[in-house]
Parts: sequence; structure tokens; C-alpha cells
Amino acid sequence: MPGLDPELFDATGSRIETSHLIGPLVPVELGGAGLSAAETSAALEELGAGTRDPGLALAVVAHAALAAVPVRAFGTAAQRERYLPRMASGEWIGAVSLHQTQGAALGVPVTARRVPDGWVLDGALELVAGGAAAHHFVVVAAHPEGGRTAFVVDRDTPGLRVEESGPGALRGCGWARLLLGACPVAGDAVFGTPGGARTEVEPLLMALDGVFTPAPWVGLARELLREASDGAGQRELFGRPLRNSQSVRFTLADMATRVELARGMVLRAAADLDAGGARSAASAAAAKLFVVDSVSEIVAGALRLSPAWSGTEPGLAQRIQHDAAFFSTAAGTTEILRSVLAASLSELG
Repeated sequence: MPGLDPELFDATGSRIETSHLIGPLVPVELGGAGLSAAETSAALEELGAGTRDPGLALAVVAHAALAAVPVRAFGTAAQRERYLPRMASGEWIGAVSLHQTQGAALGVPVTARRVPDGWVLDGALELVAGGAAAHHFVVVAAHPEGGRTAFVVDRDTPGLRVEESGPGALRGCGWARLLLGACPVAGDAVFGTPGGARTEVEPLLMALDGVFTPAPWVGLARELLREASDGAGQRELFGRPLRNSQSVRFTLADMATRVELARGMVLRAAADLDAGGARSAASAAAAKLFVVDSVSEIVAGALRLSPAWSGTEPGLAQRIQHDAAFFSTAAGTTEILRSVLAASLSELG
């Protein structure tokens, strides 16, 4: 996919298989890597650590998980055969609005109206991750009479317009705005049950977002910890290494604890997603909620301890500070995740 170097390496210099990032969750028989959710989250963690580019990592997540898995899970045989091999090879890029990975919590700004030969879609979607380069889009639309339906809509569909637009953060993501003006789509663009997206596609999108969106940030957090530790060892306070300060050592210990807990929660959520069942929603919400909070704390610690500049380049903490703030607030994340977690725990109880 555009922007993804075929010779990617993780933070240790080990090569990352590109197929494990572009088509990890696509079955082998359809050209993908056939990885589990746990294996995919581990690969995405290494992507975050190796590229140190959270925008690019988000574009990969949008394509490889948020756009591919719903089609794999609920698409027709014809849809799976049409889209998934080309997505797994990187020939076609899929994209989705982050607003639509939160269910109906933020409203559904696209409407779907039945017509004799299919459907007509109207509305606009912001924060479309990977949209600038996308071939097609996952769109959930509401019916005037109630219910919601999921569609896969190709970029060249009449009435569809894609505008490059974004929040000024995570610039490597290729943000776009999707405008649908009396956009006609055929019946074979529907995936899942017509009117059934609320119980089929939307819960899956929320779980995928909770598991895979935080995974690259765990890798970035590892790099922030490493840079902060190195910086504390190289800098001095009153003629002694900064790392000898008890407060600095406590800060590093807190950062390290958060990194390990974040990794464990993401991997646990991925394992629960692989297993299926009611627990996966709670695990995904808890994992993302913890990583969102941890990233803020780890960046703050790294800003205190890391050199502001490394040679002629700003340090990692300075470079991604704005991206981390956006990640922590995007799409009403904290409030929505707490609501999902509370509801899931109530159901489990």
C-alpha cells in the first residue's frame, strides 16, 4: 500500500513481513497471511516501534483490520473473492471513518434509502483513515424508518466525492472526508443483513478498533521508554547522571509498568477476539481505554526525561506529542469506551 516500504524493519532491525501488515487477517486461500488477531497485534506493535510513525500505522490498521475483517466476516462469497485478494496484495486499499468504529454513539451521518435497483446513500463522513489513497470504503448508513445497513462502496461510484482533509495530526494516515450526494449503489454492495448492522458489523468494528488501533502505540511507547531511559543516562544533574535521581527512576519504573500492562491488555484482547464470545467486547474496550491513558502518561514522562533534539531531529516524544493528544481524544474515545466497558461488564455479570 502507498507509504508502506516493502523492506520494513522493527525496532531491533528484524525484517517485518509486509504481508503480515497488509493482509494479515485475510485467509490464506484468498491471498492473505491468515494470521490470528494475537499474531496481527504483535506485528502491528512492531510496526509502531520500527516506523515510529503513528499515522502510517493507523492507515495500516484501517486497511488491514477495520476495512478487511468486516467484509471477511459478513461479506458474500462474491464480495470476499472480489475484495480480499486485492486488499491482501495491496492493489486495493480499504478505508473507514473512525466515527463509524464507535457504533451509533456519535450518530450515523449517512442515510440509506431503498430504490427499485438498489440503494441511494446521502451524507458525509469525516476522519476517514486511509481515505486519500483508498479504492473503497466501509460505510454504515441509517434508514429513515430505523435500522442500519453496512455497504462497501467503491471510490468510482457516481455521486461519491473524496476530499483530502484531516485533523492536522497523524499526518501519515492519509485522512479524507467522504461526501455522498444521492450516491446510487447496487444491492450487491450490501454486506451483512440489510438493517442488521447494529448487531453485526458495528460491534465487530468496535472490537477491531479496540484491539488493533492501540497495538502500534504499544510499540511507540516502548520506543519512548527506551529514548527516555537513554536520555536520563546521558544527561546530568548537579554533576551526576540524571538516572540516579530517585524521582527519575520512579518515572522510568512507572513508564515501564504501563508499557508492559498495555502490551498484556492488548494481547489479551486479541486472544479474546480470536476466541469470540461476549468477553471480547469488554476486553477490547478495556485495552484501548488503558492504552489511551497510558500513552498520555508515557509521553509526558518522555518529554521530561528525553533530550528535546537528537542531532538535527526532534526527539520522538516531541515529534508525536500532538499525535498522542489526538489519539487520546479522537471520536470521544474515553466516554464511549467507558460506556461500552460498563455495558459489557453488566452483561457478563
